[in-house]
Amino acid sequence: MKFDKIIAVRKNKTIYKDGENCVKLFNSDFSKVDVLNEALNQARVESTGLFVPMIKEVTMIDGQWAIVSEYIEGKTLAQLYEEEPENKQKYLEMFVETQLEVLSKRCALLTKLRDKMRNKIAQTTLDETTKYDLCSRLDGTPRHVKLCHGDFNMTNIIITDKGEKYILDWSHVTQGNASADAARTYLLYKLENKDQEAEEYLDMFCKKSGISKQNIQLWMPIVAASQSVKGNEFILNYNNKQHKIKTNLIGEYNVYNLTLALGCLLE
Repeated sequence: MKFDKIIAVRKNKTIYKDGENCVKLFNSDFSKVDVLNEALNQARVESTGLFVPMIKEVTMIDGQWAIVSEYIEGKTLAQLYEEEPENKQKYLEMFVETQLEVLSKRCALLTKLRDKMRNKIAQTTLDETTKYDLCSRLDGTPRHVKLCHGDFNMTNIIITDKGEKYILDWSHVTQGNASADAARTYLLYKLENKDQEAEEYLDMFCKKSGISKQNIQLWMPIVAASQSVKGNEFILNYNNKQHKIKTNLIGEYNVYNLTLALGCLLE
């Protein structure tokens, strides 16, 4: 089947524009359960009132599962951020405010972030003592039910000509603690070697949310560990003496080396 154009290529899927539709076509070996769950989660998020592309159908195309949603015309916030350096502060504020708008919503039927993190930690290759420490840290965090995107970055926000902010890619959405979502976004910046942007983001998020940096840093080792079992996986080595997570990210980001000094990591 032919489509108008390729929008993006990821490790296990390709995203196409097809007229007024956006077609996310998964590899033939991609889990049917994960495809259906992603579509269901996005449909649930549609009910929150956020600008979310509407799911039109889930189908099979030449033996491959596909999610068809409405195509949103516009530029990503990442594009605007790079094209207009004089407006970077404005776009960073817009980014954080959009994330806070998401976090203000509730969606009761979604998976709980705490449960997802616990399952991911159990699947890591970390030693049992470290797993126990991470789970203990997880158990000590406040039990919230905020809408957490799970992959909130500027490429997942499209700004339309009307100024509407559409939020894409809800495959990792859960309900849980806002600090975890912020920790994930911070780590995404660090993995792209955008250290200055990472700190500017964290400062802005803390200022606008009223959440302390310490609360977000508390989640960083938990989030990093949970990412170590993803398809574009982290290879994570925990160095208890140095209080560092040393990470290589393989997959859609190619290979990056990351060493995060996290002052209070698993003390």
